[in-house]
Amino acid sequence: MKLVTAAQMREMDNCAIETYGVPAVVLMENAGRSAADILHTRYHTHCSGVSLNRALIFSGKGNNGGDGYVIARHLQLRGWEVQVVVLAHAEALEGSAAANLEILQRADVDIVFAPDSVELETVLSTLPCRDVLIIDAMFGNGLTSALGGHYLKALHWINAAAAVVAAVDMPSGVDATSGEILGEAVKADCSISFACAKVGQVSAPAYSVGGTLYVADIGMPRVLRDSVADTLLFIDAAEAQRLVPPRRSDAHKGDCGHSLIIAGTPGKGGAAQMAAEACVRSGSGLVTLVTPAAVQDSIAGHIPEVMTHGTSATGWSVEILSELEHLWQERNVVAVGPGLGLGEECTRMVRELVTRCPLPLVLDADGLNVVATAPEIFKQRPGATVVTPHPGEMARLCGCSVAQVQAERVRTAQEFAAHCGVIVVLKGARTVVADPYGAVRINSSGNPGMASGGMGDVLTGVITAFIAQGLAPFDAATLGVYLHGCAADMCALQYGSAGYTATDVAKMLGMARQNLTSSSYSV
Repeated sequence: MKLVTAAQMREMDNCAIETYGVPAVVLMENAGRSAADILHTRYHTHCSGVSLNRALIFSGKGNNGGDGYVIARHLQLRGWEVQVVVLAHAEALEGSAAANLEILQRADVDIVFAPDSVELETVLSTLPCRDVLIIDAMFGNGLTSALGGHYLKALHWINAAAAVVAAVDMPSGVDATSGEILGEAVKADCSISFACAKVGQVSAPAYSVGGTLYVADIGMPRVLRDSVADTLLFIDAAEAQRLVPPRRSDAHKGDCGHSLIIAGTPGKGGAAQMAAEACVRSGSGLVTLVTPAAVQDSIAGHIPEVMTHGTSATGWSVEILSELEHLWQERNVVAVGPGLGLGEECTRMVRELVTRCPLPLVLDADGLNVVATAPEIFKQRPGATVVTPHPGEMARLCGCSVAQVQAERVRTAQEFAAHCGVIVVLKGARTVVADPYGAVRINSSGNPGMASGGMGDVLTGVITAFIAQGLAPFDAATLGVYLHGCAADMCALQYGSAGYTATDVAKMLGMARQNLTSSSYSV
């Protein structure tokens, strides 16, 4: 699904009005009517398990408030009892919002004005806070700073009410482009976006307060919707499906790629094992695992499908680079990092490998940590690079705090990808995949049960396998994070929201791929 930034949405609105001659008041009417249809269906006809016929709408003075006035009128036409709280003086409204407020005033809808904290306090004491649908139409798409004053007081009241809440466009308090929660935000059961979904609506952390996302038709000219580039995408089943590499009926293992994984050290052999098993289960025709000899025997007995190579040295060092170079000559992709360790010699080896290996490279875990102090090394890469940091690793790579990374995940991934010329897979809720040219894909799959050891090692194996099978590294990373999350979602259905393991996820990868390419896909 295509995504837009707040600025792109404003540009589309302006172009529809100024170039295509669609009056602003028509766009607002279409938006409000479509939103009312969605709300009536979801909350009056038992689609969400409730049946309501009373709505309380909090409206600001801008166009988001105007959408709220249209929603109020159309819900009233559908038999709802509607009350509107206008958080401004009537004289402060302009344009289409003012026009729709005037129409609403003539429609015998209960409207109260609360332009400041004192008046709002009085109004709030009279409002219903249960058995009512509360509709947040305070700010929507244009918010860039934290709420304050009587708007913040309204937000607190909404979040404390024992009622279902729906957000018009964005929950108030959310940045529509970054997905950052600007201080505090309305917690909604659903959000209704207009014309297109916004990046912030599907990004962490904001997605957690937006509820179910709907995209309403507002009569935006099709040429404008089609003109939106696919630079920003939300990866759902439909998007992932088109990336799955087909397999010919006469295919043999040599046609499906050969992956080389450099991983493991005594005490961390499990990381190497999980990455290798996930690579096999994601369809790599052949997998060779390079690991210290002290680890090799224990791994080989657990995954007989994987070829293992014990290093000639006792541990990782630059002395074995010629050995590794010989091994990657006949492979399609190299993965480095799971359970690798952080010794000085290992650090030197990885940095040399990064600058010398011409194959696509997937760098994870300890592989990332050893280059964290010198990320400019990526600019010396002779081939494509995929890095898969969790927020802590991303913070080390960028030289910032984890909180800064999490507040602006999309921008952080975009900027690092562009600066270092790599593909970034910023792991976590709603994993972000960014390429060096500004393209971003946000993943929809996965669940909190993935917060356990080894999940990143499995993801490394999945992405590596798809590169081996011929996908471009950006597409392989995109499909890899989606399929990885789907396999975890299947585990959650079987085991519950916690308690399943990374190995359980690896075992589900084949079935997740089959479900994705089947018409019966439902996870």
